[in-house]
Parts: sequence; structure tokens; C-alpha cells
Amino acid sequence: MELEFFLNQQFAGNIAQDYIAATAVFFISFILLKVFKALVLLKLKVIVKSTKTQFDDLIVSMADKIGLPLYLFISLYLATHFVKIPDIIRMLMFSGITIIGTYYTIVILNGIIEYGAQKISAKRMQEGDSDTEMIEILSKIFNISLWILGFFFVLINLGFNITPLIAGLGIGGVAVAFALQNVLDDVFASFSIFFDRPFKKGDFIIVGNDMGVVKNIGIKSTRMQTLQGQELIISNKELTEARVNNYKRMEKRRVVFNFGIKYETPVEKIQQIPVMIFDIIRKINDAEIDRAHFQKFGDFSLVFEVVYYIKSANYNIYMDIQQEINIGIMQKFKEECIEFAYPTQVVHLTKERVKK
Repeated sequence: MELEFFLNQQFAGNIAQDYIAATAVFFISFILLKVFKALVLLKLKVIVKSTKTQFDDLIVSMADKIGLPLYLFISLYLATHFVKIPDIIRMLMFSGITIIGTYYTIVILNGIIEYGAQKISAKRMQEGDSDTEMIEILSKIFNISLWILGFFFVLINLGFNITPLIAGLGIGGVAVAFALQNVLDDVFASFSIFFDRPFKKGDFIIVGNDMGVVKNIGIKSTRMQTLQGQELIISNKELTEARVNNYKRMEKRRVVFNFGIKYETPVEKIQQIPVMIFDIIRKINDAEIDRAHFQKFGDFSLVFEVVYYIKSANYNIYMDIQQEINIGIMQKFKEECIEFAYPTQVVHLTKERVKK
């Protein structure tokens, strides 16, 4: 009788029996959630160990981050259905679940974005592109965007009218866009460079009258190390609007050079010169002869034109090969007694007899 009397006692609009039921629901729900998480994660960890992909490991690690606050609010929210409480408290409980649930959702999505950014960066590193700054920037932009969207989602579920706020942000965004128009042009140009990839860090490029090695591709500008040694900073917008010659992308370099010999050279020697050039270049590694011809009659020499290819885009290799070819030609011509021409002027004098 005393127990029944106690269970029927009323406190703050609820009898003791209701409080006991709510308390039991709270603890049972909390324990079940914790046990369910432990069992499911334990099973998932066993499964993911047998797979080769890393994405499932990421999902398990993200699920493991869902912690105590969410379980407490869910258990407390379920328990409040067994007692009479003010609507404001029930709404606050639901709002708490919404806020915490949104928080954990964004944390999981941010983890997935960071995982994707790391995979893309690793792939680019394997392809020889060590410039991953833009990937990190995009990752941060996506992460910040998720937090902003999550903030608006929470406000909507809490019953706030966000239309004036969005309108105000839109007007402010337009004003900021006009004020930072030039900066934004460079920012969007950097995205174009990132996705189109006309060049990457380490490439030797020529832009107009400037040339150098790309050292860094930033969010607003690109930095180049010129042949003279100084650092050249070019805005990304200018790079996307200009013609860019990327010598690093060359599969092989085409080289054309000329030389001249004296007009007094015998015809038999002239006919043998292309054969000599072919023999010299064929013996050089990474060089591929295309043609060698007696091109024209110059002002003071017989001009020959030679075309060959180098199987490398490296400028130093090109210069080494050209030097080897030049020395080879000089040695061969010395053996064959063929003389190079140099600017000369011959004056012919005639003697006329004067009739008396």
C-alpha cells in the first residue's frame, strides 16, 4: 500500500510512476545506444580490415567520433515522452538533438572531404605535380561552406526566419564582389589554372617576353624564377589571358641550325657534307636527325641547314648535344679540309689599256 501510495504521488504535474518510467527509458536508451555502437563498430572494424580500400576505414573512424552528447540528448528526448513537461523544454531538447546531430554530420562530411583532398594530392604527387596548395584551399572552402549551410539548417529547424538574413548577406556579397573585383578575377583564374592545368610547379614556361620556372601557383598570383635569377610574380588573370609556351610538356625538342662554307669548296665535298652531318648526329644518344641540305647561296658563303630532334625537354641536355654536334662538325671538316666561311669582301680589279 505504501509503495502504491508513493507511486501515485504527484510532483510538478506528474506522478512518481511516470518519473520512474522516464528514468528507466533514459538509462535503457542510453545503454542500448552505447551497446549498439560498440557492437556495430566492432563488427565493422573486423570487416574493413579485410578490404583493400581506405574509404571504409574512414567511415568507421567517423562513426566512432559520434560520442556521448548525442546519446544523452536522444535518451533524454525519448524519456520526456513519458512525463508531462512544458513544450518549451521539449522544443529545447529537440533543438539540442538537431544542433548536435548537425555538428556530427558536418564533422563526418569534413572528414570525407579531407580524405578526398588527400587522395587527389597523392595522385598529383605521383604524376610529378608537387603543387597541392590549391587542393588544400578548395578543401577549406568546402569545409567552411558546410559549416555555413549547417548554421542555416539549424536556424531553420529552430523556427527562425532566415530570409532577411540571406537577403542581407546577398546585398553585402554583391558590394564585396564589386570592391574586390580584381582580386576575385585572380581567384577564379587560379581555379581555371588548377582544373585546366596548362602548367604546374617546376615547368619552364614563356609568357610574352618573360620566361622562367614555375615555383608556386597561389590563389592570386603565380611566382616564376627567371633565368636571370630574380623572382617574377604574375597575376593569375594575366596568365589565363596570355599565350603560354610550356617547354616542360615537350616530348621532344626540334632544333634548326645553319652554317656556311666557302664558295671555293669543291662540288664533290659539298655533296658529301649532308652525309657527314647524318653520321655525326646518328652517333649521339637522344638525338634524331631529320634532314641536312645545302640550302642557299649566301652573300659570302654556301649555307647549309640542319634539322634534328632531341628526345628530351631539358635545356641543358639540348645545349650539351648541340655542343657535341658543333665539335663533331669542326673535327670532320678539318679532316676533309673544308673551311667555314666568314664575312669577306672580294674586290676584282681590271686593267684597261689606253690607246694612244
